[in-house]
Amino acid sequence: MSKKRVFISFDYDHDSDIKLLLAGQAKHPDSPFEFSDASVKEHLTGDWKNKVSRRLDNVDVVIILCGKHTHIAHGVHAELEITQEKRKPYFLLSGYSEGTTTKPKSAKADDRLYKWTWENLKLLIDGKR
Repeated sequence: MSKKRVFISFDYDHDSDIKLLLAGQAKHPDSPFEFSDASVKEHLTGDWKNKVSRRLDNVDVVIILCGKHTHIAHGVHAELEITQEKRKPYFLLSGYSEGTTTKPKSAKADDRLYKWTWENLKLLIDGKR
């Protein structure tokens, strides 16, 4: 079974630490995914949304890593909109304990915020959501 290529969308200013933890889980021997790409802090020259769109063409699933300030993170908002436009599979993953994370503004009303456990992550990557 080949591993799914994952793009991690996250609030660079507040959640870089948990993004590193998530990307590190791709190194587990039983990991169903490989870390392919993620949000960037540096401003991309030119049409950055077009560049993000091209990056998303090379992944199988997008993880929206949600933290305390995700609801005001403009980059996450835009990345999720692009993901939805491209009809890429995605899910929202809570980076912190329940009640302390927020969804991006572009999340749909029925988008669930999933608890981050290793077993949950493996199921979500496999499309069980």
